[in-house]
Amino acid sequence: MGKNTIRPRGVTTIVVVNSIAALLTVAFWGLVCVRLFAQQTPPAELDRGSLATAFGFMIGDLIWATLLLLLSVVGLWRLRSWGWLAAQMANILWIYSMTVVWSRDFYATTMSPGGILFLPFVPFSVWATFYLWNCRELFFQATANGR
Repeated sequence: MGKNTIRPRGVTTIVVVNSIAALLTVAFWGLVCVRLFAQQTPPAELDRGSLATAFGFMIGDLIWATLLLLLSVVGLWRLRSWGWLAAQMANILWIYSMTVVWSRDFYATTMSPGGILFLPFVPFSVWATFYLWNCRELFFQATANGR
């Protein structure tokens, strides 16, 4: 970032929140692994399909969500277009995956720990999507200027 470029406070806020989200995602799935693998048999409330779904979400979150969140943190901090794109992709991923989780929880008539823990990231992602769209020129001007 050049001397004359000032990072907007909203971008800094997104960097901080996405950093927290990446850490929480890794910690959450780490605790799930400890719970599932520390026992000889899976918890009684998890049938084979539920266990497979949980593992699928875990693998997807640890690979894609965490990667996108980390790329967005670095790229937004440096005001890069690829950071803007990674942040937008992470925002949409939050909205999509939490819609799936809430639909599942609604059908099961109980909120899951992940559904509760990650709830605040959805309204934040909606806000961040619109915020980043409105200041997209900042990221693409920086890229055009060779930064």
